[in-house]
Amino acid sequence: MKALMFRKFGGPEVLEYGEVAAPVIGPDEILVRMQAIGLNYADIYRRKGNYHLAGEPPYILGYEGAGIVEEMGADVRGIRIGDRIAFADVPFANAELTAVPFEKAIPLPESISYTEAASVLLQGLTAHYLTHDSYAVKKNDVVLVHAAAGGVGQLLVQIVKLLGGNVIGITSSDEKAAAAKEAGAAKVFLYKDDWKRHVLEETNGKGVNVVYESVGSTLQDSFAATRIGGTVVFYGMAGGDPAPVDPRMLMDTSKTLTGGDLWNVLTSRAERITRSGELFRWMEEGKVKVTDPALFALRDGQEAHKYLESRKSTGKILLIP
Repeated sequence: MKALMFRKFGGPEVLEYGEVAAPVIGPDEILVRMQAIGLNYADIYRRKGNYHLAGEPPYILGYEGAGIVEEMGADVRGIRIGDRIAFADVPFANAELTAVPFEKAIPLPESISYTEAASVLLQGLTAHYLTHDSYAVKKNDVVLVHAAAGGVGQLLVQIVKLLGGNVIGITSSDEKAAAAKEAGAAKVFLYKDDWKRHVLEETNGKGVNVVYESVGSTLQDSFAATRIGGTVVFYGMAGGDPAPVDPRMLMDTSKTLTGGDLWNVLTSRAERITRSGELFRWMEEGKVKVTDPALFALRDGQEAHKYLESRKSTGKILLIP
């Protein structure tokens, strides 16, 4: 089968498209012919060597996608050849075929396309747990969303509104600000401006109830924009490592710093199906909309990685085998 792989850590140029052996499934696995594969910042971190990778090169990236069941292990029940499934946490997805453990296979409704599923699952489930588990958004909460035009950002904006909160977004350009407003942000400010001052003015000097912080290097500024007793949820570092946080500041201001990892939440097939089912239902009802993704052929993975790292993208980037 064909796959996108790399043999050494580095920039997008280390990626190569070529032939590798097809996976051999175990008794509890499903062989899926991929139709759409999600590209995420975690793929960038792994390609650069920021995240630990098991095994030996060549490495295959990709953890999210959707496709058609081609073969089933002997112990798999409740799934048939030809079924449509999606997943959010299965490695080696940047290939024509992926071995998916049964417990991680999420049934895909006919109303949700392969590209929609690959666009929404990882980022949508992330936005779901951030707004339900890391900090449970309440009615009338004022919520600051970093990178509000990104994949997770746009979904956060929509889900916060569904839960009764009000969103202030931060983006890097006027074009991205328009996308964040389209998603439902009441106000959007730009990173190049004095956004902390604008946020405080917008909240009558109090600050927001919660900040969803995905940039990393802006962590201290996020605390400055948070009200006494407020919360900063740290879940990414697309803009660089955060500066250390002084626990005395947390004590003096009664503020909370919390982090979260999706894999600590998706601990069972029941969790995956329940949470993804809610996302799919919101999509079917038109309450959550997924912007049209940017599509790249799997063989053009270098270009897709460059585009994601350029910070010019709004919404999802997909690789199509």
